[in-house]
Amino acid sequence: MTTPFETRAREESCLRIVRALDIIGTRWTGPILLAGARGARRFKEYRAMVPGISDPQLTLRLKQLQERHLVARTVVPSTPVQITYALTPEAEELIATLHPLAQWSERHLPPSSDV
Repeated sequence: MTTPFETRAREESCLRIVRALDIIGTRWTGPILLAGARGARRFKEYRAMVPGISDPQLTLRLKQLQERHLVARTVVPSTPVQITYALTPEAEELIATLHPLAQWSERHLPPSSDV
């Protein structure tokens, strides 16, 4: 028999999973995180590594990822000023958790051209 505490704990766990899926399911988040996994990048490098994303959309998504503590923005005092974006340890952990999902999808989902 499940206690009310166990039921609430399961519900909270489900809500957390939904929030996590909301983060990774937001358009452009995956490609941005994968680009960042290759090291700190400047804005124009992200734009080049994520084909099809517009400047305003990249700006918005980087800000959102900063707010979620998945990307750290660093201002390098130079002339001209350089700004780099790097993944945080939380983002690296998130990417590591996605590898089993990627493996599962390769085993159980058809290629997108077959859908």
